Order: sequence, then C-alpha cells, then structure tokens
Amino acid sequence: MKRADIRKFEDIGTHPAANALAVAEAMLFTQAIGIDNKAARLVYLRDRWANALRRHPRVRLHTSLRPGRAYAVAMVEVLGVEPGAIYNELWTRHRIITSPTSWGGVKGIRVTPNVYTTLDEIDRFVEAMTAILQRPVPPA
Repeated sequence: MKRADIRKFEDIGTHPAANALAVAEAMLFTQAIGIDNKAARLVYLRDRWANALRRHPRVRLHTSLRPGRAYAVAMVEVLGVEPGAIYNELWTRHRIITSPTSWGGVKGIRVTPNVYTTLDEIDRFVEAMTAILQRPVPPA
C-alpha cells in the first residue's frame, strides 16, 4: 500500500531543465536591482491595489499592510462572492492570474504581482475588482 510508503513523495520522471537553469539568472537579476529595491517595489505594487480596494465595505484584506509583515503577496476577500468565481472572472475576462483560496475559515484570492508587473496592470486589476464589487450581493 502506497500510503505507508515514504517513497510516495519521491519525484520521479523527466523534469524541465529551464526551471533549474533559470535560478542563476534570477539571482543575478535580483542582485542587479538590489534586494531593498525589489522589496520596495513589491510593497508599492501591493499597496497600490490593496489601498484602492480596502475602502469598499465588502472587501476584507487578509494580509497586513504594516511594514515588514508582507511584500507582494496578499489575500483579498469580496464578501458575497466565492473566490473561485472571482478567479474565473479575472482569468476569463481579463487574463489576470490569481489563486483562489479557502482554508482554515479564511477565503479569498491571492494576488501576487512581481517586480516587472506594470502600474497599468495593477490598475486594470483594480478596475476589474471594482466592477465585481459594484454588483449586488447575490442571495445566500
């Protein structure tokens, strides 16, 4: 029975080389821009969308915006809308990638910009989320 066999966690098969080969380039890129600059950029991008949305009464931000608590990654919930529905709409209508989460009594979408995410892309995400927020809350 595989459940009791520790080997079930072995990673078997052919693996893409690009992932391993990209690590060195990613480290060089991070060193070139500087870790402090990277951190500041990630916080700026997160705060741009989070501050625009968190004022809405149906928005629950499940990530602290206090300095040093989080950088780019944040989770946001829209009361009355399931995370999967938000994810589907953002992806199918806007080609915005998020990650729907519902775990431990907390639900929402995880939003993860990167240093190369543009301000236009962040603003497009805010516009898409604002459109979702403007709809009436569906009956429970």
